[in-house]
Amino acid sequence: MKLSEYAKYDGLGLAELVKSRQISPRELAETALAAIDKLNGEINAVIGKTPEEMERTLGEGPASGCFEGVPFLIKDIGAHYANVPMECASRLFSGYAPPHDSELAARFKRSGLVLVGRSNAPEFGNSISTEPVKNGPTRNPWNFKHSPGGSSGGAAAAVASGMVPVAHANDGGGSIRIPASCCGVFGLKPTRGRQTWGPDNDEFMFGFGCEHIVSRSVRDSAAMLDATAGPDVGERHLLPKQSLSFWEASKREPKKLRIAFSITSPAGAPKLHEDCKRAVLETAKLCEDLGHEVFEAAPDITHEESCAVWCDATAPFLAAVVREFCQATGRVVGEDSVEATSRALYEYGLQMRAVDIIGALNMVNMISRRLGKFFLDCDLWLSPIMTSPPPVLGVLNANEEGVSADGWIKKIFDVSAFCTMFNISGQPAMSVPLHWTKDGLPIGVQFAARFAEEETLFSLAGQLERAQPWINRVPPL
Repeated sequence: MKLSEYAKYDGLGLAELVKSRQISPRELAETALAAIDKLNGEINAVIGKTPEEMERTLGEGPASGCFEGVPFLIKDIGAHYANVPMECASRLFSGYAPPHDSELAARFKRSGLVLVGRSNAPEFGNSISTEPVKNGPTRNPWNFKHSPGGSSGGAAAAVASGMVPVAHANDGGGSIRIPASCCGVFGLKPTRGRQTWGPDNDEFMFGFGCEHIVSRSVRDSAAMLDATAGPDVGERHLLPKQSLSFWEASKREPKKLRIAFSITSPAGAPKLHEDCKRAVLETAKLCEDLGHEVFEAAPDITHEESCAVWCDATAPFLAAVVREFCQATGRVVGEDSVEATSRALYEYGLQMRAVDIIGALNMVNMISRRLGKFFLDCDLWLSPIMTSPPPVLGVLNANEEGVSADGWIKKIFDVSAFCTMFNISGQPAMSVPLHWTKDGLPIGVQFAARFAEEETLFSLAGQLERAQPWINRVPPL
């Protein structure tokens, strides 16, 4: 298969070719590796291939799930395959490979995916730009001077450039939606508890973190959530089962929706860039033309509240993970092993007391209740993902000495002021690639829904994709 032909398909499209025996899983895997070899030298989205895992899957034959034979990348943080490195983009974790599959990785396998490599991320996922010291920066395939976003920046850049049609991603503060926005692909953050973090974790970062993928098409995201969602054995969360599959929802026209929108940044956040404002207004008009009721409104959540809660949640979680790893390996946190802002968060987390964490969780409850009340008057909220187009690489330098933990959190979330509140509340939210700047940089828009209502998001996303298709809009590579 020629690379130009391969890059036209989404994941389900490639799987259909495998199931009809028009192409073999091995040929698809080799094509994906050829795409990586051709493109990755400049983009640096893939930090390592996984030949042993790929050969094991091809030798046994991929599972006959809906993604049978589809090439796939695993992010360097989160869900993990047995004996495949998961280094968290940190020099401290160099060489670490978990001895077992996470439950989500096992579900990826059962869906038929063929792992071909690992995608880049910022160290410990603590940035919205993917430029770790360990692996070097990933470049936005639309313009190499710009960031692909983060923390799933390698995944989004690989999908946007055509290396693979789908890639693992996760989202603790916008890390699916931000790179999806920056790279012009689709990314949905599921509801808290929809995907499992088992067996190694109960919740990730007090429930802020969610696992899923980035993709070129809405249907790939929906079908993947169908294939992988649900609790693991012994989990405390059990979400209500949706009335139909997410894939079916993406094909069904939504009911008339009440969609609130905002073109004003949360109080305390930087003023919205005109291109981001225009993206929201044009999307609101498109929704209105599709028959939905659209009106301007925004939840009463301040930028200061979101930043403070996120800092107080991520710092102790990071400190616990790093301390446990150091105790087990004898390694030491220092300038040669951990980036400056990660060290700041680590030290901040070590100094926190139990009463501080309870205070943060009380703030989580307050923000969640406010958002819940806001969504009594609307079905969805439309907003920007970011306050500006994708920033230039180097602006968000995570190894800058002298930056405090809370100072770093404010710096990165000044650029992505609309995402974190939904990690706090656990509500589902998505980035839809409907707009590009005059300079050719993608700008995604965010839709957020009530708790456990991914079905509504997928239904609207499918409608928007049919009304204004984006799959054939590709970077000038």
